[in-house]
Amino acid sequence: MQIYFSQFSPYVRKCLVTAHELGLNDRVRLLPSNANPVTRDREIIAKNPLGKVPTFITDDGLVLYDSRVICEYLNDLAKGSLFPASGNDRWRTLTLQSLGDGILDAALLARYEDVARPENLRWADWRAGQLDKATTSLDHLEAEPALLGGPLDIGIIAVACALWYLDVRFPDFNWRAGRPKVAAWYEEARKRPSLSATWAL
Repeated sequence: MQIYFSQFSPYVRKCLVTAHELGLNDRVRLLPSNANPVTRDREIIAKNPLGKVPTFITDDGLVLYDSRVICEYLNDLAKGSLFPASGNDRWRTLTLQSLGDGILDAALLARYEDVARPENLRWADWRAGQLDKATTSLDHLEAEPALLGGPLDIGIIAVACALWYLDVRFPDFNWRAGRPKVAAWYEEARKRPSLSATWAL
């Protein structure tokens, strides 16, 4: 199996953490990528018309995107338990994944405003509005710590990857301030081998 890779893509990281948790990490080969929001990677576009990472190629040549599809495929392949099969547990897990991915979506848009948009065109209020989505989401997790209290699943992986990305790209955001429960949870979660691993080409 192969995945188009960017070292600081939180969505690629989400897929790699999932593979690691399922015992599949040694089977996934990293492919270099030049994908970015402005100069698109034509090699990826030939396989995924969106031209984004992660783009994943299965052993039998099936091309999968985005991270939600890739992670569910890996879970199915390994007969794992990261996606509950049915009932309220499934919907809670998928909703938590959406929350983690939503934090990432907002943080990436704020990041693009900082580094991809010409300085004279940057919109500070729009950037602040994106990061406020992270603020309200993290406040929700602090108020509802039971959301992070269950066994490891795809929702918890998504949130952990979101917190990793905020640390990497937005250290001044200081997401831990006023959120001792989420901060304490993350300090333990990040010790898992899958979450402490680093990947590079």
